Amino acid sequence: MRRAFLIALLSLGVATNASDGEFAASRERPQGSDGQWTMPGQDFAATRYSALAEINTQTAVRLHPLWTFSTGVLGGHEGQPLVVNNTMYVVTPWPNVLYAFDLTKDGYPLRWKYRPDVSANSIGMSCCDSVNRGAFFADGKIVYNLLDGHTVAVDATSGREIWKTQIADVGSGETTTMAPLVVKDRVIVGASGGEFGIYGWVKGLDLRTGRIVWTAHNLGSDADMLAGPGSFKPPYESGAELGTRSWGNGSWKVGGAPVWGWISYDSALDLIYYGTGNASPYDPEQRVGDNKWSASVLARRPEDGSLVWAYQFTPHDSWDYDATGAMILVDLTVSGKPTRALVHFDKNGFAYTLDRATGRLLVAAPFARVTWASSVDLATGRPVLDSTKQTGVSKGNIKDVCPSLEGGVSPSSPAAYSPRTRLFYTSTNNLCMDYEATRATYLKGTPYIGVKSPYVPGPGGNLGAFIAWDATKGAKVWEDKEPYPSWSGALVTAGDVVFYGTLDGWFKSVDAKTGKLLSKFKIGSGVVGNPITYRGPDGRQYVAVYAGIGGDWALLAGDTRSDDPADVRLPADFIKDIARRTSQGGMVWVFGL
Repeated sequence: MRRAFLIALLSLGVATNASDGEFAASRERPQGSDGQWTMPGQDFAATRYSALAEINTQTAVRLHPLWTFSTGVLGGHEGQPLVVNNTMYVVTPWPNVLYAFDLTKDGYPLRWKYRPDVSANSIGMSCCDSVNRGAFFADGKIVYNLLDGHTVAVDATSGREIWKTQIADVGSGETTTMAPLVVKDRVIVGASGGEFGIYGWVKGLDLRTGRIVWTAHNLGSDADMLAGPGSFKPPYESGAELGTRSWGNGSWKVGGAPVWGWISYDSALDLIYYGTGNASPYDPEQRVGDNKWSASVLARRPEDGSLVWAYQFTPHDSWDYDATGAMILVDLTVSGKPTRALVHFDKNGFAYTLDRATGRLLVAAPFARVTWASSVDLATGRPVLDSTKQTGVSKGNIKDVCPSLEGGVSPSSPAAYSPRTRLFYTSTNNLCMDYEATRATYLKGTPYIGVKSPYVPGPGGNLGAFIAWDATKGAKVWEDKEPYPSWSGALVTAGDVVFYGTLDGWFKSVDAKTGKLLSKFKIGSGVVGNPITYRGPDGRQYVAVYAGIGGDWALLAGDTRSDDPADVRLPADFIKDIARRTSQGGMVWVFGL
């Protein structure tokens, strides 16, 4: 997970149109949803692509704000709104209020507001701000997670609570910030808690009742992982009990591997895909071995949770490189062969293109500065390590490790894919660190970390960027540099426009082919959420985004809370002036032509 909160406190191409059937299996777009936004990634493939094109490279210069709303919560506004049946749904950070706005009436008045009972105890257990990454619409319900370990289903028309299920144990360090995915009658959920040594898992709930149908762990015994001897076929390893044999001294029992990011689904293969977080603790010498399946992507059957394959991006994670970022499912031509691909931008600085049917690695290349490894071996799937960047208590303070704990990209900042340009678009960070591991002691419900890791700027004078990426070649196509770390998700449309926000509070649109700036507007607080687009009741296209700096940056940015006279903290050395450019907020913005 992104964990600067606890660490600081404890340690101070050419455009082409895709063929008609190219994305039929992977995209799984619900009928008519081009004018709506019904799930976090817009479609089951998590492309964050919309076929709307009224806002295009010619008209985007006229974009301007049309409506804004204060959520009443100061905090990191991650995630994204939903738009379904002319209603916009917004979930706030803790206390996880759900708003429903009527888009058919002037001023978008509230249809209703749902205020759940969420324990404040969960705030102290949340690693990196009390964020929420959004909701999912299915079967007339808005389904989302509460910070204190519950999943709720709310009637989309009335705001009535239909069911509420406890899925996580806050007392063990588990909190629930991720957005669910609903596949058929299964609600797929996971928990944060890699900094508390949880026994990481995903669960499948019944959509109608909220009943927990299955629980699958991401490490541990084959039985706990639902890894059957005839059905689990990882591409590079074989044998039973990989989830225990790859951990020394039974360390898997408090090994982490949380699930706090994004989930995608391919109906043709009937597989869900999700990434796991860091291994616990941060001192790798306390958990000898590869530590499977932390920092990995896992493919499971949604109906019963059975594990089909898994691939580990960072074996024996020694730098806190969570792999919980989006797994984007597209059909690509790789080395001349049509491929059912999975594309992932990892916190470790490498972008990966995998065969999503088998998990085999096809392409891996750095998209940010990387010093911990020189490359990834396509034959073995393993990184080629730099021996001077390996960490552990016995190794002392390791200098110039890139990327930092914040990652080459934050897993909470999902990329987007355009079938028109056949490019991926993502925020990136340009931070390095010194990494000094310290011994950690496990005590249930308390931080289980063990590291001092001050950040330093990477080369080039910029702390972040927004890039376009060719996943068939593993190559950057263009880059727009940003003065601060880039923490927003991406949105791309058939108008060949890409949208993203910046940490200092700009909302931007750029040309998808060239990166040329088309428009920008200052929206009052840093953007750590994900823009969406939709068709309004009047038939026009609109774009919505949250403003509300948070996550790690609520602490690292320093003096950003004006309602707390005691909050006069200095910002981190590498980002000294960010608090002069943004303050905490909590707003929803809508833009149009």
